[in-house]
Amino acid sequence: MEAQVRICMFGGFNLYINDECQNASVLKSKKGLALLQYTILKHDSAVSNHRLIELLWPNEESSNPENALKTLVSRFRSLLNQCCPGLGNCIEASRGGYRFVLLPGMTIDVFEFEDICRRLQGCRELTSETRTLYKRAIALYAGDLLSVNDQDEWIVSASVGLHAKYIKLVYEYLSFLKESEEYPEIIQTCRFALESDPFDERLHLDLMNALVKTNRNNEALMQYKHVTNLHFRYLGVKPPEGIQQFYKQITQVGTNLEMNLDSMREELQEYGDVHGAFECEYAVFREIYNLQMRNLERFGTNMYLVMIMVTSMDGEPIAPLKLDDIMKGLGAILKEHLRKGDTFSHFSPSQYALLLPSVTDETGHMVIERIKRYFYQRFPNSNVMFNYRLGPLHSGSMPAADENTLIEQRAPKKKKSTSKNK
Repeated sequence: MEAQVRICMFGGFNLYINDECQNASVLKSKKGLALLQYTILKHDSAVSNHRLIELLWPNEESSNPENALKTLVSRFRSLLNQCCPGLGNCIEASRGGYRFVLLPGMTIDVFEFEDICRRLQGCRELTSETRTLYKRAIALYAGDLLSVNDQDEWIVSASVGLHAKYIKLVYEYLSFLKESEEYPEIIQTCRFALESDPFDERLHLDLMNALVKTNRNNEALMQYKHVTNLHFRYLGVKPPEGIQQFYKQITQVGTNLEMNLDSMREELQEYGDVHGAFECEYAVFREIYNLQMRNLERFGTNMYLVMIMVTSMDGEPIAPLKLDDIMKGLGAILKEHLRKGDTFSHFSPSQYALLLPSVTDETGHMVIERIKRYFYQRFPNSNVMFNYRLGPLHSGSMPAADENTLIEQRAPKKKKSTSKNK
């Protein structure tokens, strides 16, 4: 076999002969392809006929299962030979089973990846050689093992092990890069790795920190908003505490005594012409809350804390995409119809927290009832309820739920029109 054969199993399965994809041919036999993939992963030893029959024909009765296996192997070898003469020899009969044989001119991404992992084991410094190995291994991992396949147990088991090796390798490489302060390489590595593991807290933190270190603060802020949205939309939770805390670092960097007053005025004026309430991330909301608590003690003013929550009428969880759309709409209503001095934050996937200064219990309820009317006008037939609790900050905690502090109301019914005969 003189051709160059390349088999890629990260991020899906692809077979290349001299850089030409042959998927259309091999995908004709799903069982044959599963046999090839399984024997590749078990290449250290032969796989018994019994195990292959269990794998390829689960819960199926056959009068002669071993003959069915021989027929499948024969046909799939022929299919491989049509792609490239001699390629079918990679599946070899061995001691009551079959094994995979790496033919001359053949490369497999999983084999190369695992070989690099072994060579980097115990690596203590980043040399030109180890750097090349780290970058090659990271580039090889184009996604989880056979990720487009049905997730059979044997695929999941192998995928978890390979992914753990990959993340360990990425963490090691990032640690070396941080020691030498190679922030552009950190940014590139984190972004590539996050494509395979989008919820990894450490990768997000390393990426945001590297962006801040290279004065790309707006990109760091965009990354923070991206990871926050990921957690809200797909997991239904706030991002981890470490990521929330990093928001303050993003917003506080770049301040130094060399900035003159004119530059500062220009910087502040970019945000000066604003309308409506102040929306902020929860980490900032918490700082504003603490500052206001100090002002309450010092000046004797009053401030009310409000929690708004959206729930379904039937008590079932709201679908993530629908909830995301509703919460975005509610956020727009709060921003437009609250005062400039009011502050609000997206506290959880279904909740907003508000700070209302200079209101009383009566006026506070009037404000939120007005917000509730706008909400039901915007979402009249959405099968959701607008719930809220309101209480003064000086009490030290939210008041117990009662009819004045916990309001759960369905969308108002349309009034029936009445007419009188003249």
